[in-house]
Amino acid sequence: MAGVRILLFACLLVPGIALGSEALWSLLKGGGQVILIRHTLTTPGAGDPPGMRLDECHTQRNLSEEGRAHARRIGAEFRKRRIPVERVLSSPWCRCLETARLAFGKAEVSQPLSNLFGRPENRQKQTNQLKALIAQWPGKGNLVLVSHGSTILALTGVSPGTGEMVIVSRDGRVAGRLASE
Repeated sequence: MAGVRILLFACLLVPGIALGSEALWSLLKGGGQVILIRHTLTTPGAGDPPGMRLDECHTQRNLSEEGRAHARRIGAEFRKRRIPVERVLSSPWCRCLETARLAFGKAEVSQPLSNLFGRPENRQKQTNQLKALIAQWPGKGNLVLVSHGSTILALTGVSPGTGEMVIVSRDGRVAGRLASE
């Protein structure tokens, strides 16, 4: 089973990135962090088909079988390392909800995590809402936020790969990136 590795080149992209995956896993094991995860691999394409509806998964671009397996591996790695997950929030897009549920067995819909791809008019409002959510996270465990690359990029300046995790401290600083293989 493929594990999770740190993206060592991340230190060149974001100042203050922690080097070494064990340091990041230790940080997560201590709780109180926010973990932004880009949904795992989908069927080919960018964005969603014309006529896409949030309440009808079959109208959206959804996870591939490889993406489903990847989401399960992420969850297995968290369980193996005993990373405390207190709450899981997800974009209302089906690919995000499925990623969250396969990895963590649960997900609550959170509108601020919605896809910003092709929706630049929502950027400021959503990033402000997400910054407030992160700053107010009181949990002893970690908060997992499953979203889209465009949304995570707008919030953090990091453009994650599918299934990649961007760890953010409550003060909003990016602590590091973890990507599963």
